[in-house]
Amino acid sequence: MISRRKLLAAFGAGALAVPLQALAQQPPKVWRIGFLTPSESGSKPGEPSPYGMAFIREMQAAGHTFGSDYIIEIRHAGGDYERLPALATELLRLKVDILVPVSPVAVLAAHNATTSVPIVCIGMHDPVGTKLVASLARPGGNITGLATFYGELIAKHLELARAILPKVSRIAILDNAGRAADHVAMERILETAKKMDLRLQRVKGTTPEDITHAFAAMKRERAEALIAVADAVVVREGKLVAGLALKHRLPSVFANRENVQAGGLLSYGEDFLEMFTQAARYVSKIMKGAKPSELPIEQPTKFSLVINRGTAKALGIRIPQELLLRADEVIE
Repeated sequence: MISRRKLLAAFGAGALAVPLQALAQQPPKVWRIGFLTPSESGSKPGEPSPYGMAFIREMQAAGHTFGSDYIIEIRHAGGDYERLPALATELLRLKVDILVPVSPVAVLAAHNATTSVPIVCIGMHDPVGTKLVASLARPGGNITGLATFYGELIAKHLELARAILPKVSRIAILDNAGRAADHVAMERILETAKKMDLRLQRVKGTTPEDITHAFAAMKRERAEALIAVADAVVVREGKLVAGLALKHRLPSVFANRENVQAGGLLSYGEDFLEMFTQAARYVSKIMKGAKPSELPIEQPTKFSLVINRGTAKALGIRIPQELLLRADEVIE
């Protein structure tokens, strides 16, 4: 057995102030993980999120037990993006050890709130182009996680719209006041549209009133199809968007599966369950001592195509068989 004298010598004089019993009983660190999201992601308000459950399952697989090794604090903005900076500050006041912002606007709020607390992003948009990080391989600073490139995603949406409607020439793009599809993304979208000889109409959808006015503007400009940018407002108002698209006979393309469940025509985008799983791996690495500055930023590894055949029938559209065969899910 080690003598008290040798133990004090090993720790130095400072150990005199620490009872040996306290040294032996130091509780393990319980990490506090703060999620910052634009809106709730449960099936219904208050229900557990399937994405959160995917995160917890992966953390368990990595050896971390919810409640004893870590706890989760969640703050969501209810679709009001202007609340995100205050909610980020609130999470920091709770002394979270790691921030996990979900969506580009939440990432920006987290980035502006702290330069010291590690940030694991789910869905930061073009992080190098927007100067959030130095490079994908070595981010530097306190940010790492999963990047999305909306310009490339919407370019794919344009191709899908052309596959469904070979003669389409006018397409409306619905986004939240330009926040989701930024300047860099729009350059990529416009480049693709030019190659495909498409005319684009960009309309705003921040509130239900905005969305209603947007469809009136689409009608005036004789839009033939609709592409909705990945956005919490578009998902939250999914039934409204899908209903107006059907009313105005506009085939609709989305990034999120939830919009197709609400009655939209099709979606193609990142598998968010997989993104939350990947985020858990980042969090685990940081809990085990890794620095976010040295964790390479990844892109989503899984994309899913979902088609609502019932909506296609209502619009009188025949979905090409090759698309149906490629689809990860077909809703009847």
